[in-house]
Amino acid sequence: MKYSRFEELPVWQAASALALRIFALGEKLALRHRRSLRDQFERAALSVSNNIAEGFERGTTKELLTFLYIARGSAGEVRSMLCLMEQMPAFGDLKSFSESISRQLHGWAQKLKDTDVPGPRYLTTKTRQDVQTRQQRDAFLAELRAMPRKN
Repeated sequence: MKYSRFEELPVWQAASALALRIFALGEKLALRHRRSLRDQFERAALSVSNNIAEGFERGTTKELLTFLYIARGSAGEVRSMLCLMEQMPAFGDLKSFSESISRQLHGWAQKLKDTDVPGPRYLTTKTRQDVQTRQQRDAFLAELRAMPRKN
């Protein structure tokens, strides 16, 4: 599926949901009195969805990859704080949610590394036609290879 807005991305939606849950968690008594931890926790959680959005809007695969790795780093930072907090009974299992977002970002980044398209900023009518022609050629060649040979 092709996405035209970052708001449509399932990983951005999950990252936003994580940030909202972290903000709600910040209201709990256990964090209310640890202001610096709470601030860092909330900034890191918000950074995940913000970096996904910024990278998506940049329009190049290279910049998107950079921001996906920054988002993944922020998700790791959130996960690190959750590892500490899971030892506190007031906090639930947000760590697995954060891990899921990290895995999604890693998978997306791996897929982007394997693409020939440098990003939507560089797509012109000619490059779109070239990509489509190459895909049709590859599909045709795969079909030919799958045909039984006559000796």
